[in-house]
Amino acid sequence: MAKLRFRLLDLKPIHDLILPEVTALGLDLVRVAWVSGDGDEPSLQIMAERPETRQLQIADCATLSRRISEKFDALEEAGKDPIPFAYRLEVSSPGIDRPLVKLQDYADWAGHEANIKLAELVEGRKGLRGNIIGIVDDKAVVDDRKSGAIAFPMSAVENARLVLTDRLIAATAPISMEELEDFDELDEDFDDGD
Repeated sequence: MAKLRFRLLDLKPIHDLILPEVTALGLDLVRVAWVSGDGDEPSLQIMAERPETRQLQIADCATLSRRISEKFDALEEAGKDPIPFAYRLEVSSPGIDRPLVKLQDYADWAGHEANIKLAELVEGRKGLRGNIIGIVDDKAVVDDRKSGAIAFPMSAVENARLVLTDRLIAATAPISMEELEDFDELDEDFDDGD
């Protein structure tokens, strides 16, 4: 039953509750989405990143998760529960093969390969794969392997991600390994209240 309810729940109010918590930490919000979890509980997936590195460290994930949990718990205690069913909170970086959710992503990642699933036909295609050209006239443009350059509005995109390639890996700043040394300590100290 929770799976059906989470698909019907409007994410805009939840996004609006999460955004101030993300920006208060100096982070950029990449995406808020429902994803199917194990069993009956869906997961509320929050992707964020540091604007200067386009990454998120483990400590950032833990801090953001606590802030959001505390805010949602306070709203629930006040009788204003934003999510009236059981769910898991998942906070992460977008990863190297990140989702492309904003028009600006197509300018930022120009030259890299993307896989795009369209919600509607664009030039006879519902799926595109190829190098991102950029933005032209408020539309994303991709050099599709089969059809050449195709421009499409963001409203036509159902799902889009960068494709993990050697070029993308080389272009992505390395993640600091310092945080991994403290990972076990952070994991033990983090109590999500379950």
